Amino acid sequence: MAAKPGIPKGTRDFSPVEMAKRNYIFNTIRDVYHLYGFQQIETPAMEMLSTLMGKYGDEGDKLLFKIQNSGDYFSGLTDEELLSRNAAKLASKFCEKGLRYDLTVPFARYVVMHRDEITFPFKRYQIQPVWRADRPQKGRYREFYQCDADVVGSDSLLNEVELMQIVDTVFSRFGIRVCIKINNRKILSGIAEIIGEADKIVDITVAIDKLDKIGLDNVNTELREKGISDEAIAKLQPIILLSGSNTEKLETLKNVLSASEIGMAGVEESEFILSTLHTMGLQNPIELDLTLARGLNYYTGAIFEVKALDVQIGSITGGGRYDNLTGVFGMSGVSGVGISFGADRIFDVLNQLDLYPKEAVNGTEVLFINFGAKEAAYSMNVLMQVRAAGICAELFPDAAKMKKQMSYANAKSIPFVAIVGENEMAEGKLMLKNMESGDQSLVTANELIAVVKK
Repeated sequence: MAAKPGIPKGTRDFSPVEMAKRNYIFNTIRDVYHLYGFQQIETPAMEMLSTLMGKYGDEGDKLLFKIQNSGDYFSGLTDEELLSRNAAKLASKFCEKGLRYDLTVPFARYVVMHRDEITFPFKRYQIQPVWRADRPQKGRYREFYQCDADVVGSDSLLNEVELMQIVDTVFSRFGIRVCIKINNRKILSGIAEIIGEADKIVDITVAIDKLDKIGLDNVNTELREKGISDEAIAKLQPIILLSGSNTEKLETLKNVLSASEIGMAGVEESEFILSTLHTMGLQNPIELDLTLARGLNYYTGAIFEVKALDVQIGSITGGGRYDNLTGVFGMSGVSGVGISFGADRIFDVLNQLDLYPKEAVNGTEVLFINFGAKEAAYSMNVLMQVRAAGICAELFPDAAKMKKQMSYANAKSIPFVAIVGENEMAEGKLMLKNMESGDQSLVTANELIAVVKK
């Protein structure tokens, strides 16, 4: 017996029901993006490795899926290089392309390549899969979708405000209770400066970003391993564990960071975003969280993360300001800010909380039973009217036994079955059966449409 086929770890097949749920997620997010004037683009699954490498830090570079060159990729290698078994060096020789790690860096590349065609500020959204050679675990996959929205070509903090309104609107539509967390890389830089470790900002942010996962003691251990002094670590403790309301935290930071120009700039930006959103009356709470660091190197200003309140899972949305991202592609002076919805984690949250509306996941609404050629021809004429009214309907293709056709309707959770026999055709009607209640009634095509739509 042949071995059963499989798929790579960290990837998944999706059934018709699961795809209906996923499309509900994508369509909800897409609709909200449109409300705020964002336009859709797509970029290739593959990018040149030169585009991707060095944009995500050392940890991110290790998680890039590299694509082997076609043809004789050994031709440019010496025997010495082959025998060295140096995986990283060999990969750099015969891998010129890689699968995209996120949608932000490809977007930056797109902006630079198409700068003459773009009207700034450019508000784009993108819903596509990305790939990471990560260790698969609950809520973390090697292939997953991101739903990004970015604005480039504007320094205005109103962009940050609108993105947080988008987050709030999307999760309100889903019915998921969330906490929106906000911080600013300038605040973190100011903290590093006042504790005397300004050159260790990346090490500090990478470590404290793990606070929720590994705890304070392990964060402090990691900071020591990075060469940060015990004195500096001691100064850091009350700052990263700061509590109180957003206003109270900001007032404390104004005192603590008064000697740091960059730190105060971050406080002012955060104060503007939070105070403006306060007047908007968001449905979900927004919290200034100094432990939020987001390890990616390209964030330079405000940073965001969204946590579900009723499910234990990692961040389900994140993003931030990345003033200098397009600079690495030779286009300086273009400011950008964006967010990314983690569609796969949102899928898991909606499943756990059973929040999918029935109309979003139901497919066929009426199945026409097939008793033979004459009955099928009659049904096809009615089907045209039913579909024209926007009702999803199908005719069973074969004149099979009634039991088989009804089992098909049950398996697909089809709520109504239309039965057409000689008597129904003689009267110009159909027998409509409600599969949930079992009730049956003789109806015209128009009455069928009214019943199903109701």
